[in-house]
Amino acid sequence: MSLPPPIPGFRTVPFTGVIFVMAEAGKLGYRYGHPDWCNLGQGQPETGELPGAPPRVHHVEIGVDDQDYAPIPGIWELRRAVAELYNRLYRRGKGSQYTERNVCICGGGRSSLTRAVAALGQVNLGHFLPDYTAYEELLDIFKLFTSIPILLEGREGYHFSPEHLREEITGRGLSAVLLSNPCNPTGHVIVDDELQGWVAVARNLSCSLLIDEFYSHYIWRDTADGDGLVSAARYVEDVDTDPVVLFDGLTKNWRYPGWRCSWIVGPRQVIDAVSSSGSFLDGGGSKPLQRSAVRLLAPDVVEAETEAIRSAFLRKRDILTEGLRRAGVRFDLEPEGTFYCWGDISGLPPAINDGMSFFRAGLERKVICVPGEFFDVNPGKRRSGRPSRFRHYVRFSFGPEQETVAEGMRRIEELVRTA
Repeated sequence: MSLPPPIPGFRTVPFTGVIFVMAEAGKLGYRYGHPDWCNLGQGQPETGELPGAPPRVHHVEIGVDDQDYAPIPGIWELRRAVAELYNRLYRRGKGSQYTERNVCICGGGRSSLTRAVAALGQVNLGHFLPDYTAYEELLDIFKLFTSIPILLEGREGYHFSPEHLREEITGRGLSAVLLSNPCNPTGHVIVDDELQGWVAVARNLSCSLLIDEFYSHYIWRDTADGDGLVSAARYVEDVDTDPVVLFDGLTKNWRYPGWRCSWIVGPRQVIDAVSSSGSFLDGGGSKPLQRSAVRLLAPDVVEAETEAIRSAFLRKRDILTEGLRRAGVRFDLEPEGTFYCWGDISGLPPAINDGMSFFRAGLERKVICVPGEFFDVNPGKRRSGRPSRFRHYVRFSFGPEQETVAEGMRRIEELVRTA
């Protein structure tokens, strides 16, 4: 069957990362919630009831005023609630406190990241390899800045010290650095003194840190503060001058991805800029959902939800890591955060020892995962013609319900035995 001719003026935008994976599964009959499939690919936590968690929201009230547009930066009530949450979790006793002027509400994680990147000037922006797949198109679509990759090494557990960060910033002339912490896909977490060192380097060298903290409540290692939460907000000295810009939302840490409600926290000057970029990019988020989100940031709700997540997801983490290890998958680093296992499959049988072959074989058994090459963030395909450093890696998710994770793992072990 021949393809139709291209429509004048439009380019082909390829599916990448999770979008590609889900589209390929869809061709074989997958749909959301299909009982025969084990979706260990998509970056979504289970959204139903968890033992000990607050009751899930099933109804959203829409007031008369909520029929109007929301303000581009978000409604004041939610902006204030986010600021108070950060002050309570990370800034007790500190003289500089976040206010609603330090918060911008957006319509989802990609929307918040897009607003921030659209507000960057003609600068060098550093990003890490591997990292979140959606960064690739994000860093390619805006042409003012130049994106520069920074390599992380699996043999070093993807560790990157403040001293290395200083060298990269000064050596490459970086004015901003984008990263996820905890890291999607590796599960590495920058925490405690090391994270404080990162913030200090950014402050001293006037380099903005753009930190995706969407998995900051999924922490599987001990922290110095003992609360199991990680955020660079803890180490900011002045909320309006330190160049630290944070991204989070209801998607992962509250398990409401369908609400598409996220926020940016940072200096007022940055919030003004991302509010301005939002006026032409997306026009603002949903007003009724923003108003309903305010109650979800209450201290008792956040504490109960976080504890429930840790209890449920640690069990699933053990199921997946132990099962993958039995199957012959190797880990450069066991996940310290997120709900992903970043597995090296180079030791598996030759027919399935690269990410794309493993992915295709998994689809035949109705198991979805994500080939590692998609996390080799390559804006504009400037490194074309070279095989990916991560072609022998796969990202597996323990986000779904425990029964799905266990069944998916059983099918993967069977796949390896019969390959």
